[in-house]
Amino acid sequence: MLTGKQKRYLRSMAHHLQPIFQVGKGGTNDHLVRHIEEALETRELIKVSVLNNCLDDPREVGAEVAEAAGAELVQVIGKTIVLYKESKDHKTIELP
Repeated sequence: MLTGKQKRYLRSMAHHLQPIFQVGKGGTNDHLVRHIEEALETRELIKVSVLNNCLDDPREVGAEVAEAAGAELVQVIGKTIVLYKESKDHKTIELP
């Protein structure tokens, strides 16, 4: 579980990132979750965009993806989700 200070730090780092995954009208699935897990192992911090044709609430999608991928939900702002998971092999982010 991340503290408020850690979440604030991660939000500031994620500000300049572009979303690398999109959740469309099909919603989340195992294939998407597997790709997100691989990206989190490499990058530790990613953004996911929820498209307008997705009928699910972005907060619910964020919580679902974070739980399935074993990641921390840092922020949901609008239709953008920020996820963090500490990498085993490529650790680059040092949390305060």
